[in-house]
Amino acid sequence: MKRENFGSRLGFLLVSAGCAIGIGNVWKFPYVTGENGGGVFVLFYLLFLVIMGVPVLTMELAVGRASRKSAVQGYQALEPKGSKWHIHGWFCMIGCYLLMMYYTTVSGWMLGYFFKFAGGAFNGMAMEAVDGVFSAMQANPGEMGLWMGVTVIAGFLVCSLGLQGGLERVTKWMMMGLLGLILVLAVHSLTLPGAGEGVKFYLLPDFGRAMEQGLGKVVTAAMNQAFFTLSLGIAAMEIFGSYMSRDNTLAGEAVRICGLDTFVALMSGLIIFPACFSFGVTPDAGPSLIFVTLPKVFTGMAGGRLWGSLFFLFMSFASFSTVIAVFENLLAGCIDNFGWSRKKAALINGAFVLLASVPCVLGYNLWYFKATLPNGSVGQILDIEDFLVSNLLLPLGSLVYLLFCVSKWGWGFDNYLAEANTGKGLRMSRRWKVYFQFILPALILVILVQGLMG
Repeated sequence: MKRENFGSRLGFLLVSAGCAIGIGNVWKFPYVTGENGGGVFVLFYLLFLVIMGVPVLTMELAVGRASRKSAVQGYQALEPKGSKWHIHGWFCMIGCYLLMMYYTTVSGWMLGYFFKFAGGAFNGMAMEAVDGVFSAMQANPGEMGLWMGVTVIAGFLVCSLGLQGGLERVTKWMMMGLLGLILVLAVHSLTLPGAGEGVKFYLLPDFGRAMEQGLGKVVTAAMNQAFFTLSLGIAAMEIFGSYMSRDNTLAGEAVRICGLDTFVALMSGLIIFPACFSFGVTPDAGPSLIFVTLPKVFTGMAGGRLWGSLFFLFMSFASFSTVIAVFENLLAGCIDNFGWSRKKAALINGAFVLLASVPCVLGYNLWYFKATLPNGSVGQILDIEDFLVSNLLLPLGSLVYLLFCVSKWGWGFDNYLAEANTGKGLRMSRRWKVYFQFILPALILVILVQGLMG
């Protein structure tokens, strides 16, 4: 069967960036920035994005482009005879399924809140009543199950239409909508009274404030965020490498993807921090920032129904672009490994992900329990699934990709470098070899150990 390809370079960049741009950028980035004192955290985040995120992204793309296959067969095509690197390909697929088992629920929350704001559910609501909206939604398995189901069915429907006709076409429009919305929302936030204080907190590095938080804690949080924002380690990006052209170097494309991803993360902060400071709300509220703190801000704002609707439409686009990108990975894996047609793969995966996402929905109500995770945090089903993906499979998977590309027991540095430098654009220097072989693995190990031990 002939390998599908992107219709254009713009399509590749927008789909890849859409996969990276997700809840991590627009939900986690602002609250982690708030918890870690603002500007200094942002500075370190950008540094680690360049020295860790870009290199590992080029490696996933290189394995995909050189092999023209999804994860398992990609490894098989490039690994030395008799080696077992391809086993990691199966773990990549497991990681993608696990990620979708809770991500679809959170994506459903975004969609649910868009319809609540658009339908006027928050109109005239007292500030103290806003908290109850989110807890009421979590207590209602029917409502959460509905939005999760809409997300899953819509996602597989898009992917069943093919790479160019479904994923690329829909993502292009969605990403353009997302970028337009983010600019409108940021400009509006910056015009609010007192917005300047929020911008100052967010973008002016204050080392005194960082020292209060603990500089070591700020640095490791920035390293974590820079690393996880690109969804590396479970072949979510590798698949797009397998569809891309050989016209451009991988370092150049990786920088563009990172640039788009970072632009959205930074702009999310420009929406959230000025609005929070304008209304006297602390921006370090953790995960509740999006669903409790911000709805309070919108409710108290002139035209809050419109701004709240636009914000959650933007959030829905950001999360859904990741959902369909990961679904594409699952479909490609089944088509490559089992010889299924795209329609059959969409149908079987759709039914499976729908069922597998139910425990996360019920984890807030009928199946509610608390478990202590290895890193000391306490959570329920969503937190357990997120811990397995974010703290184990992503860093471990990235380490495997890295070692596969730079060690003589894998594909090897020379082969990786030749693939990365094929095409026009930014080239990778051979002088990076020592950094890639020794320092970068050590940095990823730090993230892995810290994530597991807390």
